[in-house]
Amino acid sequence: MVRLTRIYTRGGDAGETSLGSGGRVPKHALRVAAYGTVDEANAAIGIARLHADTAADEMLGRIQNDLFDLGADLCTPADGRRAAGALRIAAAQTERLEREIDAMNATLAPLDSFILPGGSPAAAYLHLARTVVRRAERLVSELAAAEPLNLEALKYLNRLSDHLFVLGRHVNERGTRDVLWQPGANR
Repeated sequence: MVRLTRIYTRGGDAGETSLGSGGRVPKHALRVAAYGTVDEANAAIGIARLHADTAADEMLGRIQNDLFDLGADLCTPADGRRAAGALRIAAAQTERLEREIDAMNATLAPLDSFILPGGSPAAAYLHLARTVVRRAERLVSELAAAEPLNLEALKYLNRLSDHLFVLGRHVNERGTRDVLWQPGANR
């Protein structure tokens, strides 16, 4: 468990931050950008939860906890000090997302068009969170090309963006409030 007794340390005042390995890197390092964007996605999900029903809120609460696990995973390099025993995203977390996606998707009509973010406040915020997750996924993909990391982290983010999309449709009264794209409608 983490215990925070001091919020500021002044350790980052010169533009560096500490990793879970104890090493220090610039705050603009790709690894920091990746887990920082995961944190941003978590905050967007927090906003969506304010508009969610009980079942969606429970799913999103589990996801927020997973995203802290993912941040811990990404801030501890796989080939660095303290890598052994580090908290890592596990396949079971990705599999849980898949089960939830399948259950929600079974209640939705197939799509005949792309969806515009909106319909309801909850869906709009879920689509915002989905786009932040996609950005995190791109950064983690770039990081994986440069350094060794737990590839389950990348799988989790990929599945999470799908989950948020399907959940957005689900909270839009099972898709009946979805706003469909009309190609070329404003020409």
